[in-house]
Amino acid sequence: MQLMFLGSGAAFCVAADNFQSNILLTSASGRRLLIDCGTDIRFSLAALGMSYRDVNDIYISHLHADHVGGMEFMGFACKFDPGCGKPGLYISDSIKDDLWNNCLSGGMSAVDDKRCTLSDFFSVHGISDAGKFSWEGIEFSLVLADHVGGGEISMNSFGLFFTIGNKSVYLTTDIKFSPRQVGKYLQDADLILHDCETSPNASGVHARFEDLVGLPEEIRNKMWLYHFDDGPLPDAQGSGFLGFVKRGQVFDLPE
Repeated sequence: MQLMFLGSGAAFCVAADNFQSNILLTSASGRRLLIDCGTDIRFSLAALGMSYRDVNDIYISHLHADHVGGMEFMGFACKFDPGCGKPGLYISDSIKDDLWNNCLSGGMSAVDDKRCTLSDFFSVHGISDAGKFSWEGIEFSLVLADHVGGGEISMNSFGLFFTIGNKSVYLTTDIKFSPRQVGKYLQDADLILHDCETSPNASGVHARFEDLVGLPEEIRNKMWLYHFDDGPLPDAQGSGFLGFVKRGQVFDLPE
């Protein structure tokens, strides 16, 4: 199994050498699961010599555009390409309807005088908020975490925890600094891929480098940082982390 970062940047990164933090997981059989599908997706795939045809299934963690903004492109491209099958879509039941109603239906609900739904474009696999799904023999657990909230409205993001061979991986997706909420996964994982904001001004919706530095050394020593902002980066390795993820970086996970 191979995990590749198509990009490792934050939502509004404009650096020519990076894209939004979308990830491609490739199984031993060659099947590919795209973890989040942002607005950059056709460009980030093309930069690595791939296209929508190289994606079999998609997992969506939450509804911000850097994670779902490419779904209209993926849905239409696959639907109107005779050589392309319908992608599978794995998504929490609690955001499935909002993905269609609030993000996609405006541009995708009418095709050839037919009223369409999400299932006309994707084979939908809904998952309970604390549930699991299986893909290529690997069991993925959804890890609910705070992302946007505290006011009139909130948005959760669903990270993933999974084990391949003898290595457990925790992928946070977008997350506030919340070690109490996800501490079990930080402890249990052999490899942590963690959201890390590096902008001068705190957004309040992402874990910041300054926060993560305060984690115990044994946690930092197994943590790679991604979803960072343009500009100079702090010294991650000097602070006990494995480093900042680069676009195109590959993690081999022997099965």
